[in-house]
Amino acid sequence: MSGVVTELQSLRYTPAGVPVVEFRLAHESERAEAGSRRKVNAEIDAVAFEAQARLLAAGPMGRLLIAEGFLCAKNRRSRKPVLHVTSIEFIEVTTAGN
Repeated sequence: MSGVVTELQSLRYTPAGVPVVEFRLAHESERAEAGSRRKVNAEIDAVAFEAQARLLAAGPMGRLLIAEGFLCAKNRRSRKPVLHVTSIEFIEVTTAGN
């Protein structure tokens, strides 16, 4: 999923000492559906561990990235999906003429 980090919590550590960071990823794109173009936008809560957590915590908010991972319920009481990020790639945005 591609998107921009719009919220980023401080890097913290689990009781086992694993670095973790929680964040929100905002996605915008245009897709084909039922023969026409549709603007798509969504936000999802996400969490990253270990190297990906350190990478996100060190980078600036607002950068475009591609996050890969899996969806999981937030916890036993909340079935709200959270993206557990296993891979992050920052995307460099260039403007025409630069």
